[in-house]
Amino acid sequence: MKRLVQGTKNSVRRFMRQIARILNTLSGGRLSPNAVTIVGFLMHIPIAWLIALGHPLRAAVLLVIFGLFDTLDGELARLQNRSSVQGMLLDASTDRMKEVLLYTGIAYFFATSTHPTTAVWAAAACGASLCVSYVKAKGEAAIASTSKKIPHAELNKMFADGLLTFEIRMALLAAGLALGHLVWVVAAIAILASYTAISRLVRIGAKL
Repeated sequence: MKRLVQGTKNSVRRFMRQIARILNTLSGGRLSPNAVTIVGFLMHIPIAWLIALGHPLRAAVLLVIFGLFDTLDGELARLQNRSSVQGMLLDASTDRMKEVLLYTGIAYFFATSTHPTTAVWAAAACGASLCVSYVKAKGEAAIASTSKKIPHAELNKMFADGLLTFEIRMALLAAGLALGHLVWVVAAIAILASYTAISRLVRIGAKL
């Protein structure tokens, strides 16, 4: 499973690297990675709105398209040699905001359906997903405070693995929207993201 996920990630990165080169050439190098990050974030507002209004298939298509912006901004930054801590902060922060937007739309959709109690799964999935990232961020801060010799790029990858990373959560959401099984997918994310957060916490604790 891990090999399949990594292989898929590598394939997506290669594809987006080509897109980044094309966009960089067309813009004369003026398209900044941060601009791509911000556009990708803003487009999650209409995606959440489509989910809330009950248009899951349209939302799924847009989620896949603009979800790829998460890879595009990184590839563009590497191409332009503009990778920075500020860019990483913006990227990580907007990713969390995207999840809040999406789960807000999902919660509204569930709450106005024939089974409104399922909205609790959207709240649980949102909270668990944020915990995955929060534990990672606090773990990096804790490790950095005890060992200042680790480069930030390396530190950022130390606890980025786990069962339900951000990319996998977004892929599951897109699949749930497209296939019409959103309740089951959101419930699975709530449970598995909680497991991922706890697993990361245990790993970080073992390193302190």
